[in-house]
Amino acid sequence: MANFNFNKVILGGRLTAAPELKQTPSGVMVTQFTVAVNRKYGGRRDAYHTENGTASVGEGSPLPPQSDFIRVTAWRERAEFVCRYFGKGSSICIVGVIQTRSWTDNQGKKQYATEVVADEVNFVDAKGEGSGGYRMPSDTDASPARAGVAVGGGVALPPSPQFETIADDEELPF
Repeated sequence: MANFNFNKVILGGRLTAAPELKQTPSGVMVTQFTVAVNRKYGGRRDAYHTENGTASVGEGSPLPPQSDFIRVTAWRERAEFVCRYFGKGSSICIVGVIQTRSWTDNQGKKQYATEVVADEVNFVDAKGEGSGGYRMPSDTDASPARAGVAVGGGVALPPSPQFETIADDEELPF
């Protein structure tokens, strides 16, 4: 059998808090944030999903909505991109890899963390949708105050690019 190693994750969810841009001692930009991803169940409660922990097959009640909260790390340009265009509640799509790490804490106990390291970050919401995050800049945004955006750790980002707004989809060439 061939050696098969594969580690690829695609997440779609909402940011639980506004990401904060930080800088490592060597000057590399990084941000860590949490993405809430709702679970979808097509069935009903079974013997393994009871509220009091007892087995009761065939209960027939719908499962309550559940979410997973997944830690994501973005480095360099991706970190700057996330911090500039996404805020608390923004929909986001992450493509990356699962990474585990371990360390020994101050009490000598071994600690473990599992996170997704982002290779790609993509918008999900259309212009003007979602709560917080990215919006198309307008002509009134071209003020001297937008010359740099201060973020956590005293790092300033360059100004946002100016995008052309197309009034009607009929004008698109595709």
